[in-house]
Amino acid sequence: MFSSNIGWLIPAALTVVSLGSNIQSATAQISYNTYTFSNNYNTTVTIDPTFRPDLGIVRATITGKSVEPAPYGLDFFTSNTYGKLQPSENPSITKYAFNSDANVFGLEGQQVFSDRYYGGANELFGKASDSAEINFAEGTIKGGGNITIFGGTGLFENVTGTISFTQQDKLGPPGVPSQGLATLNFSLQTPQQVPEPSATLSLIIMGITGVGSLISRHSSKNTLGS
Repeated sequence: MFSSNIGWLIPAALTVVSLGSNIQSATAQISYNTYTFSNNYNTTVTIDPTFRPDLGIVRATITGKSVEPAPYGLDFFTSNTYGKLQPSENPSITKYAFNSDANVFGLEGQQVFSDRYYGGANELFGKASDSAEINFAEGTIKGGGNITIFGGTGLFENVTGTISFTQQDKLGPPGVPSQGLATLNFSLQTPQQVPEPSATLSLIIMGITGVGSLISRHSSKNTLGS
């Protein structure tokens, strides 16, 4: 008796559940905004060889100013890193591996640095891992590497990505910062906002409520009629 009266409700209920499942699946999918661009910066490099000479570890600070207005207002950057002396077969060339975290070189208890790219409301923050060689015969510093982006502000809120770069500087006299040029290649992504539940979802919820109400009424009639 019960099944014959409400059997017609079952397909409707299943349809409601199916639609709800499909909307939930679509809502859970996350899409991304992507930002890919390059920019040139005039650079200033300061290396402090007196930081931990016993371990062959130096401190380096690199600042940059965009040659032309940079995309998204990223006209400046500051990078602080530690550098570890590397083997070199050429006595005229000194090689270093650089990283924002001194723990990478076995030196504990030091501040973990980060890069900052800025100039307005939009900023990026990252951690550097790169290398460079100082050629005393040519009077140059050449380097390159990657910066792992872990955060930002403005347009770059919740950003992830990388910046790859190459850089060449003219070696300054002892105690004088070196000047040069760096080319930075940005590859970034930010998650788009998850869509809010639509009016269709509200109608489905109302449908589920209605089906439940009908089932309840039929159950009550069956109970009274038995």
